[in-house]
Amino acid sequence: MGMNDLVIDTIKENYQQMFSAEKKVADFILQNPERTVSANVSELAELSGVSDATVIRMCKHLGYQGFYQMKLNLARDLGQHQLVGYCGDQDNPDTAKAILQGIARNLLNTASKLDMNVILGCAKMIRESEMVHAVAVGNTSPVAIDLGFRLGRLGIRTSSALVPEYFLSNISLGSKKDVIVAISHSGSSRQVIQALELGRDKGMKSIAITGSARSPVSQIADYTLNIPVEDPLFSEFGAISHVYAMAVIDALLYFVANAERGPRDVDRLEMLLAEYKL
Repeated sequence: MGMNDLVIDTIKENYQQMFSAEKKVADFILQNPERTVSANVSELAELSGVSDATVIRMCKHLGYQGFYQMKLNLARDLGQHQLVGYCGDQDNPDTAKAILQGIARNLLNTASKLDMNVILGCAKMIRESEMVHAVAVGNTSPVAIDLGFRLGRLGIRTSSALVPEYFLSNISLGSKKDVIVAISHSGSSRQVIQALELGRDKGMKSIAITGSARSPVSQIADYTLNIPVEDPLFSEFGAISHVYAMAVIDALLYFVANAERGPRDVDRLEMLLAEYKL
């Protein structure tokens, strides 16, 4: 298989050599290529009636590194690029107003699907933790770094890092009283999944902020804050808009901040930082 070969053609060429379970995945992809591109590995597994491992095994059988690489190539075959996904009133918004209106619609949709009990449960868990580990990789890393900084301003000890080895090391040194906040739009980032699994083995509680309630990270986390985006301005193959994750984090931090935690230390930090502001 060459990287320029069409995914559909590659599936057809290898179909007879696949195991019966893998053929279920292949059949779904052949019949629903557009739906496949918008699914994550867990969703495709559910739609095909197989396990996540079967989906990944089939993709490797075809010569790809995994599901994500296969999906990237399938999206390319379908003519999708980085700046795709918007499907509002216009095929492509051509004004700043239209773009912001699309973002506002998505934020309202996200808000309507948030469970207040879950938000309050997450806030309580964070307040009672000894340390919060904010983890993310790739384009989403800055969101985790920002979360770590803002929790620190609230007086909550937090660990975050741009390098996955660092946050994995911090989790390995943590205790069962720590909490992991995992941020992953696809919900399939391997190192984020590893962080959750490592934390679970140490008895840590965890929160997933992700675009799918049926993603691998959602299946591991104790709580899931779902950020479904019906009309994304950017596909998951390009520069993801982090507005939605940041908005959910804002809501979460609001309820975290409602309980007093080390107010004197927080006030002192604010006074120190005030020296660097005009």
